[in-house]
Amino acid sequence: MPYEMDEQKKIGVGLIGFGIFFSFLGLILFFDRGLLALGNIFWLTGVAILLGLRSTLQLFTNRSNYKGSVSFFLGLFFIFVRWPILGITCQTYGFLLLFGGFLPAVKIFLFQIPVVGWLLQYTVPLHDRMRKNE
Repeated sequence: MPYEMDEQKKIGVGLIGFGIFFSFLGLILFFDRGLLALGNIFWLTGVAILLGLRSTLQLFTNRSNYKGSVSFFLGLFFIFVRWPILGITCQTYGFLLLFGGFLPAVKIFLFQIPVVGWLLQYTVPLHDRMRKNE
């Protein structure tokens, strides 16, 4: 297996999964701020466990990532003060700035998952072909 996971990393991935699930559920239930806040707490805890505290702090405090970090934590603040739509918008922008470089690696990882990879294998090339024909 190209990437071995110990127990701590499995817990981190699980917490990130719970964070994504609760955030998605909060979005579906008309921006429920409690579920969005819970999803953010799970997600941040999972990232801290997965990467380690020092790497997480370096990620958020790196000079080139200030714009993404500020907008992400500003969005978290807006969710806590009951402005969930503005908060999610700020967090999405910050997330894309912070983790946009990881998206190709995530795409490769998703292609390796049995069912998801099979679906992506047939839908993504069709989407790329349709975009080239435009």
